[in-house]
Amino acid sequence: MTDLKSADLSPEVSAAIAVRVREELARRRLSRQGLADLARISLSTLEKALNGSRPFTLATVVRLESALDQRLRGDDADAHPAAPAPSLAVSLGAYTSEAVKWLEGDYLTLRPSFEIADAIFAYRTLITWDGPQGCLAFREAERQDAPFSQRGVVSVPNKSGHVYLHTNTDGQLRLAILGRPLIGGEMYGLLATLHAGMGTQLMPVSVPIALIPVASTPGVFGRILPGDGAYDAYRAHLGRITERGFAKFPMP
Repeated sequence: MTDLKSADLSPEVSAAIAVRVREELARRRLSRQGLADLARISLSTLEKALNGSRPFTLATVVRLESALDQRLRGDDADAHPAAPAPSLAVSLGAYTSEAVKWLEGDYLTLRPSFEIADAIFAYRTLITWDGPQGCLAFREAERQDAPFSQRGVVSVPNKSGHVYLHTNTDGQLRLAILGRPLIGGEMYGLLATLHAGMGTQLMPVSVPIALIPVASTPGVFGRILPGDGAYDAYRAHLGRITERGFAKFPMP
């Protein structure tokens, strides 16, 4: 008996879905790797389906629909999709999915390394609409210290003009405060978090942080040291935070 979840879709249906996926990638400024991470499928599987060398399976499409919060399989209802429901998360800014589409995307995230002087820690942050929660959510990926990767929700209040990425894990909080995106999509601000020190010690720390659309960067992740190819460009982004007044770190 054929397992419908693993059954290949027809070439015609696969081609139509590929077009929809590419449109969503472009609209959200999301990389293929970022979408593969969100959908929990391999990049190879996604690439082969998008270039037509392998048809989509139903299981893959279901994962992609969940990651994008968007139906990809065509039917009569798809021709006139329902308007997105407004967010009920008043504490996050009471925004709708349509009002914050400009924030969705795949971002290179930069901050100073906590362990090595002058080094820069670079990883990926994915911001997408979370249908069940009715708000934007973020998820970190490609961190060298993978166990410390964060995921949480995004506040976009009108009053402050800032974007807040915050995590609450059993009452333990982490917060990034970012200015609204510039014309190139860059967001600059500060991160307040905990640094794992000696043994089990956790130390509060606040550092500059920058989120840059992956498509406009070298896309190099990990610990970036002086002399590395991407270092100067990454250091320039972090330097703008205090030079242009996106955040202050006054000394007592």
